[in-house]
Amino acid sequence: MCGIIGIIGKSTVSDRILDGLKRLEYRGYDSAGIATLVDGEIERRRAEGKLGNLVTKLAAHPLPGSIGIGHTRWATHGAPTEVNAHPHATPRVAVVHNGIIENFRELREELIAKGHKILSETDTEVIAHLVTDNIDGGMCPRDAALAALKRLHGAFALALIFTGEHDLMVGARKGSPLVLGYGEGEMYLGSDAIALAHLTNRITYLEEGDAVVLTRNSAEIFNVDGEPVSRPVTIVSVAGGLIDKGNYRHFMLKEIFEQPTVVAQTLGSYINPLLGRVELPELPFDLGAVDKVTIVACGTSYYAAMVAEYWFEQIARIDAQVDVASEFRYRDAVLKPGGLAIFISQSGETADTLAALRYARANGQHVVSVVNVPQSSMARESDVVLPIHAGPEIGVASTKAFTCQLAVLACLAIAAGVANGKISAEKSAELTQHLLDVPSRLAAVLNHDGAIEKLAYEIAKARDVIYLGRGGDYPIALEGALKLKEISYIHAEGYAAGEMKHGPIALIDEGVPIIVIAPSGPLFDKTTSNMQEVIARKGRVVLISDREGIMAQGAQAEATIELPKLHPLVTPIVYSVPVQLLAYHTAVHKGTDVDQPRNLAKSVTVE
Repeated sequence: MCGIIGIIGKSTVSDRILDGLKRLEYRGYDSAGIATLVDGEIERRRAEGKLGNLVTKLAAHPLPGSIGIGHTRWATHGAPTEVNAHPHATPRVAVVHNGIIENFRELREELIAKGHKILSETDTEVIAHLVTDNIDGGMCPRDAALAALKRLHGAFALALIFTGEHDLMVGARKGSPLVLGYGEGEMYLGSDAIALAHLTNRITYLEEGDAVVLTRNSAEIFNVDGEPVSRPVTIVSVAGGLIDKGNYRHFMLKEIFEQPTVVAQTLGSYINPLLGRVELPELPFDLGAVDKVTIVACGTSYYAAMVAEYWFEQIARIDAQVDVASEFRYRDAVLKPGGLAIFISQSGETADTLAALRYARANGQHVVSVVNVPQSSMARESDVVLPIHAGPEIGVASTKAFTCQLAVLACLAIAAGVANGKISAEKSAELTQHLLDVPSRLAAVLNHDGAIEKLAYEIAKARDVIYLGRGGDYPIALEGALKLKEISYIHAEGYAAGEMKHGPIALIDEGVPIIVIAPSGPLFDKTTSNMQEVIARKGRVVLISDREGIMAQGAQAEATIELPKLHPLVTPIVYSVPVQLLAYHTAVHKGTDVDQPRNLAKSVTVE
């Protein structure tokens, strides 16, 4: 979750940009940088590592200029080196960027063929060159930037400044937040209101697809169709150390909508898009020699582990076993020395999971932790740490951490399949591309929020709800049921669809909604045959599928939620979003405390 700040000011801006970056450091600390215009030319200061390194560099080499942009980075495309740090620039344009440009390889090849020299490994640098190419072709900087935006695919927020343009900045957002701040003869851009809290309390939250053209005294906002629009100005009160909800009613909803961005950044940390392959950090063991994987977690993380079990067996053809952490030790699990044990936890402090980790280490396992807090206890006690890069998750019911966990686990399964020779380089590249497409698919699903909110009115009336799924989507049924229980306090259960006739079908009557997760594909017919058994007993079915699935079976459902057509590898990631939204809106209708549901804590540090 990289951080962005931009200022068009009346005096030197670098100190204030640096202050904004300090407020955004929770979003990333792999590298940082600032660019300003000095005598009309772009100058930059960038540093690898934490923000203090940039502070030291600026102290030695101050950066004047009354217009500038800054960035603090989670490493995505490219290692966390100075050459990969933002801002990226050409002699004409400098840019900072949060998110992922899915089509950057095609753009990169096109620009190189035209003679552009691209120096970094990042996707961001192509934005600067694309705008530069438009300027070289005769466009003014403003039009060059707006034209370039139309060619970018993915989820992103960005800010640009231009050589010789002391009173012009362009920003845009698509699937990633960006806010506009108003000052006295100054204007600001930031990743969130926190970044601008030291500058202004007058904020406009840009909407999906918006672009903005700033001068010191004006802001022109354009919607996704290029039409001029106005957006409301909000007066905010943001304490310096708090994380801002933005214009969302709850942190949970904000975190659901952050998923295109954070999943993009997570994938960017583990995938080399130039080579189209997964690249893990250096491992102290031979991944190709692993013949048994044990995956341990609690709660929502356990359902991520269940999905990973399918992936390891189907993709890497490795024997995989999933355990609930609170039961793992007490069954005296037999672990063959040299096996791989993966532990999943948002906080990295979950007591049961940490105890299971220590048990596995004592039994000769290679220990990998998948966590959101790289400095956590689990991370410190692991052989390898795979951070999920979700950023702070404030809502107790996990959302973005879950999808980021899935993204990391999918990368690990693909890497294992390559390492042991079970999948070819071509197959690996195909699967990797499907993963890189996920952020835009997530953004597309979020466009259904209004329809899901209407559906939640009916779900809120129920006393019991059942979720059904098969294969890798079965854990998503379990996760959907858990989310509904956690925040709406409605009793809900998730079942493997084929298990309905072995007992749970007795629960079905006209008062029980059944959420069926059934993307078209190899398991669709079997899943929907179980759906028909439910409909025959007057169950009220909500079918979540793609257009093909809904055309085939949607007519008999009470309601449908249409999602994009997806490869089976990524359906668990993308289908997580509608069940999150359904639980969220149901809870809002019932008036529960969404962000802090009763009896629950964010991090469970007792057994």
